[in-house]
Amino acid sequence: MHPEALTERPGIRCQLAVTRNASGAARHPRSPPVTAAGPVAPAGARSVLTEATALYLDLHAHPELSGAERRTAGRLAGWLARDGLRVTGDVGGHGVVGILDNGPGPVVMLRAELDALPVAEQTGLPYASAVTATGADGLPVPVMHACGHDLHVAALAGAARRLVAGRDHWQGTLLVVGQPAEETLEGARDMLEDGLFERFGRPDVVLAQHTAPLPAGMLAHGIGVMTAGSTTIEVVIHGRGSHAATPHLGIDPVVAAAATVLRLQTIVAREFAAAEQVVLTVGSLHAGHRSNVLPDSASLSITVRALSEATLTRLRAAVERVVRAECAASGCVEPPEVRIATASPVNVPDPEATAVTRAAHEGLVGSERLAVWPPSMATEDFPHYASAGAATVYWMLGSAGRRQVTEAPGHSMAERLAALPANHSPRFAPDVRQTLPTGVAAMVTAALAHLARP
Repeated sequence: MHPEALTERPGIRCQLAVTRNASGAARHPRSPPVTAAGPVAPAGARSVLTEATALYLDLHAHPELSGAERRTAGRLAGWLARDGLRVTGDVGGHGVVGILDNGPGPVVMLRAELDALPVAEQTGLPYASAVTATGADGLPVPVMHACGHDLHVAALAGAARRLVAGRDHWQGTLLVVGQPAEETLEGARDMLEDGLFERFGRPDVVLAQHTAPLPAGMLAHGIGVMTAGSTTIEVVIHGRGSHAATPHLGIDPVVAAAATVLRLQTIVAREFAAAEQVVLTVGSLHAGHRSNVLPDSASLSITVRALSEATLTRLRAAVERVVRAECAASGCVEPPEVRIATASPVNVPDPEATAVTRAAHEGLVGSERLAVWPPSMATEDFPHYASAGAATVYWMLGSAGRRQVTEAPGHSMAERLAALPANHSPRFAPDVRQTLPTGVAAMVTAALAHLARP
């Protein structure tokens, strides 16, 4: 996930109260115990959580970058196979698909992401990652599960095992998917292009959850848009190389790139209303290798985000217009290369399926621990499943333990939540003991809400 705006947590609406002890210090309210809903609560539920926790710790200590999730996929595939699911690997990369046919009824897909990020972990946890891998540029990079995908997989695995154990109490087809390359916004599209729905059945509903810096035990659903649509645009500006002593004999792509970066900043400020909520970021600029050489070219990597597809289309067009105009103004002899590298639609979960799921979650955690999630400028590739014709449901899973919340700086709950390390931070550390039980139960409860009863 690309969650820059997940730090905008004061806008979340919930009934969570903060009490104070005798000394006046803030005290996090105790969470009610969370168990799987209805009949799917086998005697071995505790052992499932123990095993899922062990899986989480292993995955956290052994993260893999997008597109390289072979070990992670193997761990999930082995877990699902032991539970009797029919498992297929290497779908759209290292994607994993497990199927349990359990009589006539709806097809319900549960999805979690497999990949980690090029981040150096700074949590100080005993199971912290010390992994390095080869990055996209061929250089070594540190790797960390800084977005909670390891917890998503563990919750998915635990939920699948609970649903298998309770299959006498539901009917339909369970489709369990471990998706690669979410962080690069390629995995969902690649799995679909590899025939995910054609080969394994088109689901009636696709369910997914994502950790967020909310108190553990809380869940949050959106009303309408959950996360923004985004596009990554790669640009190459062509100049003409020369000696640094004779810049007049060349065409300097560095100057053209610098002018482009500055001009791009005016798009949001001068072409879009504040209410449209758009973000434009130039994430990288690369040119040249030596101070005494004018390079032939400069490369820009640009990300644009918006909460509507129409706005996103206008934003992309404005970026291309500015890039081409600045190159022309700089006298570039060749037009720039402008390429869309990745794109993901706006994440708008299906309202009817969301209402069913939210009602089930309210029965699980109670209304006081069920929040309303405001539209976020974070980005997910999950909406591709909706574009392919499935109803989707997406919710946030609180991952901050009571101690993390109470020790965070700030006087109000909003200030404390805003101070917690956000997703993609090197200090992002979900409290697995308090988060995983809710994650498993939330996925089980959501699945049961959409599967048929015998």
